[in-house]
Amino acid sequence: MGGLLAGVGMLLAAGLTGLFLVASSRRPRLPMDRRRPPVTAADARRSQLSKLTGITTEAIAVTLERYGWTRRIATALDLAGVRVAPADFLVLVAVGGVVGALFGLVLGGPVLGILFLVASPLAAKFGLGFLVGRRKKKFGDQLDNTLQLFAGSLRAGHSLLRAVDAVAKESEAPTSEELARVVNETRIGRGLDEAMEMTAERMESEDFSWVAQAIGIHREVGGDLAEVLDRVGATIRERNQIKRQVKTLSAEGKMSAYILMALPVLIAGILSLINPDYIGKFLTSGLWGYGLIALALVMFVIGGFWMAKIVKIRF
Repeated sequence: MGGLLAGVGMLLAAGLTGLFLVASSRRPRLPMDRRRPPVTAADARRSQLSKLTGITTEAIAVTLERYGWTRRIATALDLAGVRVAPADFLVLVAVGGVVGALFGLVLGGPVLGILFLVASPLAAKFGLGFLVGRRKKKFGDQLDNTLQLFAGSLRAGHSLLRAVDAVAKESEAPTSEELARVVNETRIGRGLDEAMEMTAERMESEDFSWVAQAIGIHREVGGDLAEVLDRVGATIRERNQIKRQVKTLSAEGKMSAYILMALPVLIAGILSLINPDYIGKFLTSGLWGYGLIALALVMFVIGGFWMAKIVKIRF
């Protein structure tokens, strides 16, 4: 028995000695700088470009903050659903203007290049306005389903704030984004009805303002909020039905307005291609020619506003 224990002890000692020798003979670890891939010239240029872009955006951000434009641009981007910092957005617009100016310079000379350069910020502004309008319209179209989700959550036994949170998670954008904002504002101390009223103002939704008022009245006097929201939803559905009927009936007037507004431009363009001398008399007749052009533009603008007021019905 003693010989067996001695043999086992010798084997354990030999094993530990072998492990020690293997561990001590292992190569040293590579330094961190040797594990990284070598920096190429393209990487160096990219890093320099990143530094230049960072310095530019930081300078623009400081300038915007100094003149108080950061909040306005950030609000417009937020309403449009564009997740870009104001400074980065302005850099993109500037780059687009420079590219457009170079493109116009190559195609038609300096005049077209300047025109494209000026058109870049205008296109960005109108593009943001289009995105804002589309997002607000989508929010209004989703309101019917939103109210049904509200009523269902309340009937299931959820509290009002929990129902708002549940609807924010189950809805689609932009309703989910706006209701998530409401939940976050209530968590930092703002009242629920006040947060929803601010959402109605931000999205310019009179229907959602009714919802906010209904919730505010319910929190003061009590009652069955699910039933109230069902009635508000029915009213909104009837109102949207009437709105769609009005839109259908006014579609003919809008198409007529588009044709009448495009007709003078198309005729002037076709005549300038077919008979340039006929159109050129407006530019070679001195004051009378330029006066007639100015009069035509004024009448064109007045007619456009007039037809826009006729076909745009508010109720």
